[in-house]
Amino acid sequence: MIALLGSSGYVGGYFKTLFAKEGLAWKSIRRADLYDVDRLRTALQEAGAEWVINCAGFTGKPNVDACELQKTDCLLGNGVLPGVIRAACESLEIPWGHVSSGCIFTGRRADGGGFQEADPPNFSFRQNNCSFYSGTKALGEEVLEGAEQCYIWRLRIPFENTANPRNYLQKLISYQTLLEAENSLSQLDEFVQACLDSFRLRLPYGLYNVTNPGSVWTSEVTELIRASGVTDKEFQFFDDENQFMRLAAKTPRSNCVLDSSKAIAAGLRLTPVRDAIEQSLARWTSAVPVAAR
Repeated sequence: MIALLGSSGYVGGYFKTLFAKEGLAWKSIRRADLYDVDRLRTALQEAGAEWVINCAGFTGKPNVDACELQKTDCLLGNGVLPGVIRAACESLEIPWGHVSSGCIFTGRRADGGGFQEADPPNFSFRQNNCSFYSGTKALGEEVLEGAEQCYIWRLRIPFENTANPRNYLQKLISYQTLLEAENSLSQLDEFVQACLDSFRLRLPYGLYNVTNPGSVWTSEVTELIRASGVTDKEFQFFDDENQFMRLAAKTPRSNCVLDSSKAIAAGLRLTPVRDAIEQSLARWTSAVPVAAR
């Protein structure tokens, strides 16, 4: 029995789809039970939870700019909640996993490689250079330092094959002007499968960058979109990040490259990022699955 927190969200919807596909038993934990350790512990006991997966958090809609106006909710969802779940799960000795984010980093490592799990975040409150969202996600990981029987899965700019407004590919198609930046990405179907496989393969607990190997620039992705025939739109780009911040954004954005070699070496199946993008575009549909809305 899997207890799923945040089942109504974008990522949670894809976990539900996977559970249904594989015939797995699961129960959703009510939001009202999330922020109190005793209530959450009782809810997990009543659900008969053997594993817990946390997709709950606060991302802001339509984007992270909204977090600057809803800081209390953002701090509770991203910085406080992981600690509540940790306390409840450890008291019941239940293995669990937490969906974190790669946007606690910016750029690349000093040696030119992608950031690894042991690297400290460089886009957080401690550097005073981040969005409020990224700062709270970094705090959430700090709260989980030394956690028992816990996986922390870093998701990075999710994409998939439906025209969902949360899908990175659809965002690129919809936005009037784009920022040219290099990033790691996570194909959402592969991400949720990798999270589930962490339990099944009994991987060592801890941090994993669950991103598709490699990185891509925004213009590379738009070229793949046009080549797929999904749209023939002529994409427009800002001159630079300064223009983007002046005209389109209220808070700094994370653009970064993560190293997923630890996850791959552990046995998690992640397709190289350009191949994964092409596969999603080849299966493109404008109909959004009910579970993923």
